[in-house]
Amino acid sequence: MTTTPAPAGSGLKTVRGDTTNMVLNTLLFRRNLLGECERLRREFGEVAAANYVGKRVVMAQGPEAFETVLMNRDRAFANGPAWGYFIGAFFNRGVMLLDGQEHLDHRRVMQLAFGRTALQSYLAAMQASIARQIANWAAAPDFPIQRRLKQLTLDTALDVFVGVSLSPGEARKVNTAFVDTVHATTTLIRAKTPLSPVPITAWDRGLAGRKLLEKFFRSHIPAKRRDGGDDIFARLCTVADDDGAAFTDDDVVNHMIFLLMAAHDTTTTTLSSMAYFLAKNPDWQQRARAEALAGPHAPTMAELDQFDVLDRCMKESLRMCAPVNGLIRYAVKDTRILGYHIPKDTFLILPTYANHLRSDVWPDPMRFDPDRYLPERREDKVHRMAWAPFGGGVHKCIGMYFGGMEAKTVFLELLRNFEWSVPPDYIWPLDLSALPVVRDGLPVSLVTRVRSDVGQASEVTA
Repeated sequence: MTTTPAPAGSGLKTVRGDTTNMVLNTLLFRRNLLGECERLRREFGEVAAANYVGKRVVMAQGPEAFETVLMNRDRAFANGPAWGYFIGAFFNRGVMLLDGQEHLDHRRVMQLAFGRTALQSYLAAMQASIARQIANWAAAPDFPIQRRLKQLTLDTALDVFVGVSLSPGEARKVNTAFVDTVHATTTLIRAKTPLSPVPITAWDRGLAGRKLLEKFFRSHIPAKRRDGGDDIFARLCTVADDDGAAFTDDDVVNHMIFLLMAAHDTTTTTLSSMAYFLAKNPDWQQRARAEALAGPHAPTMAELDQFDVLDRCMKESLRMCAPVNGLIRYAVKDTRILGYHIPKDTFLILPTYANHLRSDVWPDPMRFDPDRYLPERREDKVHRMAWAPFGGGVHKCIGMYFGGMEAKTVFLELLRNFEWSVPPDYIWPLDLSALPVVRDGLPVSLVTRVRSDVGQASEVTA
């Protein structure tokens, strides 16, 4: 099936693809994202039509297509209408959903909370929070490490982002609200159940979660504006740029809901991927551990940059399981991608997960190989969009350095205190229907390590 024909005499190609069955296509993408992307590319080319979550979309694959769309040099592609369809009901007016001058204005103010000076001010609180939580982990033969990492990232985000003390019950409510809002974004039933006093569908639960989060953040704004603080919530409440531009209460609520979702879920994915690949590759786990034991106990940001093995393990984990499966854009005018006609009002999906696993870009792409990023190889530099876990262009993830700082801090603590492994034949059951989630919680055999006086370690089994 084809999309809108290319204009006569334009020299452009018409996009072809598979759009015959909306429900079946969506289910196939959810079940086998990589396989479906490869099938579309094989049958129809790098730019192909498909159905996904109730929408006819154009799937644009490969580094060249990513560059065209993400760099957006002719300003043909917008974030707001695209992400708004999928997540707008739950993450309304988050920074990722803004475009044009408004996006630049908001990002300029928000950047003051994510610059290097600000990040350094968060680091001590982050290190203390993570160390305190991991100290409570107990060795076990079937430790559900993804679930524990998810709780760790939420608690760390509440400490560093929000700076509000919550009871375990309150934290569970906030956690549930975030889970419900994220899962609602890709449900097939995208409408509120009429006349129902309680949430029934995933969409209903997502809307209820959003309402709870709005109430939570709005209730704390007056104290944050009055007292300030070093957490991100306080900074967004008090920061202003050189022209005096500052965020309204609504701005703060919208940005905090979006940022906490991004910090919580995408960081959980990154940490879970690192845990999995280091469990599957014990030689790399040991190399990273040796580096961690030799380095400073509470590194500064500059010292964090010196953990080269850990950095390469993180980059390779981000390649093999991008924290966001794909990026979405909306064509606000007729344009072109790789010689294909893209008419106005087209939804585009850029499948980052599949882009990172292409054999024509990455040698032996299914192999975990952190040495890809050594100076003499730098396989990620074959194209500026070969490795793009954080997107690109003006919408590149504003929290990428914060996320990297958190991931390294978590794994320095884990590597010094534990070893973990999985059976040789274990393959994680990865659910890619929304953000990547391991269906079984990623059970690992967790073994405690006891530090000796000379900085080495001995093992104590569970």
